[in-house]
Amino acid sequence: MSHSIPSTPSVHEHPYSSFLKQVKKPAQYVGGEMGSTPKAWDRVDVRMCLAFPDLYEVGMSHLGFRILYSLLNQDPRFLAERAYAPWLDMEQALREHGQPLLSLESWRPLSDFDVVGFSLQFELTYTNVLLMMDLGGIPLRSADRTDAHPLVLCGGPVATHPEPIAPFVDAFVIGDGEQCTPDILTSWSNTRGQPRAQRIRALSQIQGVYVPALYVTEEQADTGFHVVAAPVGSRDGTIPFPVERTFVQDLEEYPFPSDGPVAVTETVFDRVSVEVARGCTEGCRFCQAGMIYRPVRERSPAQILNVIDQSVNCNGYDEASLTSLSTADYSAVAPLVGELTERLQKEQVSLSVSSLRAYGLDEAVLDDLRKTNTGGLTFAPEAGTQRMRDVVNKNVTEEQLLETAHRVFSRGWQKMKLYFMIGLPTEEEEDVRGIVQTGARALQVARTLKKNNTTVTVSVSTHVPKPHTPFQWCAMDDHETVRTKQSMLRNEVYHSGFKARLKLRTHNPEGSWIEGVLARGDRTMANVLETAYLNGARFDSWQEHLKLDVWRNAFTEHDVDPARYLGTIPIDARLPWDHIDVGLEEDFLAREYKKSLRNRLSPPCGKAAGDFVHATHLAQANADSRKLVCYDCGIACDMGKMRSQRKDFLVQLGAEQPRVHPAEVPVKTPVGLPAAVPAAALAELPAEVPGALQAETSGEPRPKTMKPKGSKKHPIPQWDQGDPIRLRLRYTRLGRASFSSHLDLIRLLPRILRRAELPVFYSQGYHPKPAMTFGLSLPVGTASLAELVDVKLQHNRLPTEDVDRILTQLNGATVEGIQFLAARFLKPGEKGLGHVANTLDLVAGIPKKFLHESQLDENSLAQLIARGAQQPNTIDRKVKDATRTVQVANYLKDIHVGDKSQALDTAGALGDFVPVTMTVRMDPTGTARPGEVLESVTQGKITRHQIGPLVRTNIYFTHPDSGEHNDPLQPLNLQNSPEA
Repeated sequence: MSHSIPSTPSVHEHPYSSFLKQVKKPAQYVGGEMGSTPKAWDRVDVRMCLAFPDLYEVGMSHLGFRILYSLLNQDPRFLAERAYAPWLDMEQALREHGQPLLSLESWRPLSDFDVVGFSLQFELTYTNVLLMMDLGGIPLRSADRTDAHPLVLCGGPVATHPEPIAPFVDAFVIGDGEQCTPDILTSWSNTRGQPRAQRIRALSQIQGVYVPALYVTEEQADTGFHVVAAPVGSRDGTIPFPVERTFVQDLEEYPFPSDGPVAVTETVFDRVSVEVARGCTEGCRFCQAGMIYRPVRERSPAQILNVIDQSVNCNGYDEASLTSLSTADYSAVAPLVGELTERLQKEQVSLSVSSLRAYGLDEAVLDDLRKTNTGGLTFAPEAGTQRMRDVVNKNVTEEQLLETAHRVFSRGWQKMKLYFMIGLPTEEEEDVRGIVQTGARALQVARTLKKNNTTVTVSVSTHVPKPHTPFQWCAMDDHETVRTKQSMLRNEVYHSGFKARLKLRTHNPEGSWIEGVLARGDRTMANVLETAYLNGARFDSWQEHLKLDVWRNAFTEHDVDPARYLGTIPIDARLPWDHIDVGLEEDFLAREYKKSLRNRLSPPCGKAAGDFVHATHLAQANADSRKLVCYDCGIACDMGKMRSQRKDFLVQLGAEQPRVHPAEVPVKTPVGLPAAVPAAALAELPAEVPGALQAETSGEPRPKTMKPKGSKKHPIPQWDQGDPIRLRLRYTRLGRASFSSHLDLIRLLPRILRRAELPVFYSQGYHPKPAMTFGLSLPVGTASLAELVDVKLQHNRLPTEDVDRILTQLNGATVEGIQFLAARFLKPGEKGLGHVANTLDLVAGIPKKFLHESQLDENSLAQLIARGAQQPNTIDRKVKDATRTVQVANYLKDIHVGDKSQALDTAGALGDFVPVTMTVRMDPTGTARPGEVLESVTQGKITRHQIGPLVRTNIYFTHPDSGEHNDPLQPLNLQNSPEA
């Protein structure tokens, strides 16, 4: 199986190469990932940079970004590259070295592109948008850009209330990006040569495109809001008002990509995730996404299965995830999870399902998930009392929550997360305390099942009223109120009776406060935003980096009162986002708001009245002729088509009759709790606990179970892998791969093995891991010509023991910079790497300019090193908050100037260097790092930060008595002993 590795220049040619080793996770800035799509710059009509205003590890997990990247690059007219917000250390390095922010694929400044498109997922990334434009060489304000500058686009959910950032953006995409982004690029290409203003005006004719410069605003006397009043000087109706969203009617027309870049560092969701549906039927009144992404559109099971199969096989992932706003409401979720479990279990790939609902959860789904998921399950009750759940339209009862807890804990899960919010409309003290009480009741269920090692994490966020929701008119709690409620939650945990097993997580109220102001802000907020950015506001969603004083000062400087945007808004007031039409009827949100104030529920749409889950097989679906609920939100769903499609999906999955699914654990009503738990009985359970927002499963593969006799604990999952066979591999780690951390290597190599179709042997237990033993880790930025790893493989599934063929398979599945050079199967009883590798050869390149600055040349450096090597050198090594003295002389065997300069050339080093070769030994106490060695033997004249390229050239075993060297790829001539 061959895999696409981009053909890109050596990382040593990268404009950042001189300072990459000085920043955290440098691999995130150089691109070259497997699956990325570099295209010829001069062979396309339009070049677009997809810019994500957060870290690489966040943006690489975003599905919308992945969809657009694949869609645009499949079109020969377009080129799409990526850029992510640089972390603070990289921003400083870029400014110090006068370098711009570059795209990952072609290493070009953002200003070189025709179009730069930002994904707006969260208001607190606004300052990062300005940061990326600033570092990318693009004027911040749209009005300051000329014909030579790129078009700046913004899309995503936050684009539906765009006014605070409108003066910085040329055009917004309102709705689904797949539908209109190609049209925008085509228009931008077709109008090339025309004045910039005329080209941007042409974009406004595309449905879903909002061009702020074409509209005027006016202040409202009753609220002080600046609202969009009308198009500028347009009386002919050619400029749309309001601006209607664009949306994809059929997701099948835009297949979810199975390809795309595979992250070189660990990401927030480090797995293959597939969007199974868009939109939501549940109607939670706080949820903006559930309102703006209507109607629900589902991908076919055939497409979902195909994407996961291809992604696992081609990218080597060991975890797959189904995701949507409410994955449990995907119409064929039960048979889909069953089919995926059967497929993935064979490959020891775990399955997670995001956004589970705490009601009506099919027992077969839980049984299937249990086979491949051991970490825990997450649910979102959102509120702590039934009254508040009715207010927010969360169609779940206390009985259903406890029933779900019983089903989860009885199947052996030991962890449950519950997401809640405080600050919801009409909230009272008992509602806040009820959050903790709900978590404690879940633990009480575990106690009745004698599952005393379970934990419940209650995560509590602060409600931020969002535009285009029924709560858009509600007031938001101020800082002191939020802190009072958080203190109340902590007190309830303390008195809950489950203090050790009830974990409370709360969110930063200051960040929520800024988010609330920006969410309901108008164009007057743009000045505040720019001033905050210029005074250091960055990564505002990261609690440790939010600079509240900077924001307060910016509000004061521009005479903007934040309270204006956070109080209750009259329901008939004109709003700063009224000119954006997301498809809902004008009075729908107001009706829902009024119902919430009366504690009245609205049933889920798209289901028969009273139903919580969809039919799990065709016979059940055919027997149900009841009408599907529609409460007339304005979307006008085709209920007949919806019903027909659901039946077709069941047929695709072979779910025509009820599934015979013998549950491993019989599910009964929890001991001591009747099926319908009365309020009085609930009140007798322990107090309270908090939660947060979404819902997701996490964990790792583990098929059949074995339980020792007499054991009261849940059995440790086992599976029959047969006998293992050990394979020792030598490989290089050059170029981009040298800038990945050791932990990244630990997650990368199993993926390469999986792509090469080599069956890795896993450890047993609750968290199975690939059985691999690595050599001594390398500092980030250090290249190697001779890395070693021992891998256990499943002998009975190994297709061949021909090491040459295995090397060919591995090198066909590897990534840039990692080449497999040699392999050998180990015999039973042979020693592991820890016993057969105790010596390292390295070569360091010392830049001649540093020698000149230190008044040294090659000869004087050689003399300095020769003298220093004879001294009892020590150096202090900082380990976290402690300092350890390293006896360098104990580990250094040899060091001299010269030799092995070709190693620097092989590693791709560019520049004029003096090579310094050293041999260092390892033992159980550790070793000396190359930088420490050079700094100590030169008495600090060459510091570890002045070393240029560093290459490990060999790893071998030195016999303690004879001094004879032994290659670990050859059998060791010592008495065999059990493997370490």
